[in-house]
Amino acid sequence: MTAVDSPEKILFASTSQAFLHKEAPLTYVRELHAAGLSFDPAWWRRAAELGWTGLLVPEELGGGSVSESGLADLAMVAEQIGKTVAPGPLYPVSTVLAGLVDCAQRQTHTALIGSLVAGETVASWAVYEPGAGWAPHQPSVTVTPTDSGYRIDGVKDRVEAGAQSGVLLVVARGDGGVRQFLVPTDAPGVRIEPQESVDLVKQYARVSFDGVRVEPSAAVGTVDESAALIDRQSQIAQVLQCAEVVGILQTVFDFTVQWALDRHTFGRSLASYQALKHRFADMKMRLEACRATTAAAVAAVAARAPDAALSASIAKSYVGEVAGQIVQDCVQMHGGIGVTWEHDLHLYLRRVVLYRSMFGTPEEHNLRVYAWQEAARR
Repeated sequence: MTAVDSPEKILFASTSQAFLHKEAPLTYVRELHAAGLSFDPAWWRRAAELGWTGLLVPEELGGGSVSESGLADLAMVAEQIGKTVAPGPLYPVSTVLAGLVDCAQRQTHTALIGSLVAGETVASWAVYEPGAGWAPHQPSVTVTPTDSGYRIDGVKDRVEAGAQSGVLLVVARGDGGVRQFLVPTDAPGVRIEPQESVDLVKQYARVSFDGVRVEPSAAVGTVDESAALIDRQSQIAQVLQCAEVVGILQTVFDFTVQWALDRHTFGRSLASYQALKHRFADMKMRLEACRATTAAAVAAVAARAPDAALSASIAKSYVGEVAGQIVQDCVQMHGGIGVTWEHDLHLYLRRVVLYRSMFGTPEEHNLRVYAWQEAARR
């Protein structure tokens, strides 16, 4: 989602692409699934060495980007990840880092920021709750001040890489309002239970907090700034997922077109039939619309534009709704082979289906866009 228009960007993009094709091909994804693993920590540290984890972090804290927009660079990485539906906790780590570097007391968290940038520690954002949709500002998990810090009680679910994380950034509600707290996963009172996932390697967990006590330094952001931090983290998660889906769609579309060119029936290639030409044209149009809405959302969120939340919701709504249709069309184009375990199509379809429901469904974001339009009319 960023223009590769400088030697630095070209090198970064080509290095990331080469790493993913060599170190995370589809065969590797299948091997991880067979072993019941989400990702290899050593693999993640090598990915961190490429600079992926530091793109949202300022240079004084050990990060840096190859362009003027770290988020645009990160979206480019996400798009590359989509081409091989690669594993790894890029999004949970990125959303946590976004909260840590944007909060007023970020110097308190420099050690954790450095560990996350180096890939030595994995962190995840605990924001979803059982039976609830996308409502990050309405947590039921509670936080209570104590003499030595805070006490956290409640349950979070759909925590990506929850079982692989060393620390969670937990959204909780107290008397003063909604805030976020860093909670080590090995703290007394924390219980982690794996949850089923449609994706082969994306693993999630339900996390229970039973009287978990943390120190005052565990707080990330004051009461006054927490709402803005949560909004920013939400937007980053949404546009990165959209960027990955664009990479998925381009890859699936390309090899489906090639399949239609190579496959012959009655002495003609499938791609020569007019009915299929029209379907490919429709898919290409929707693919480019996904790319355009995602690029606009990335630019708005990166610039912290006043309409960044609206742009992110528009992208999440459109991409979330259309992506599944495009991949399903590609499955049909392949005929019977498209629904077999051996073919790679279902790996991409699984990731697209998963992302449709994470960080807000298209229906939830449609309602948000409608609410903004109604507010603008008044």
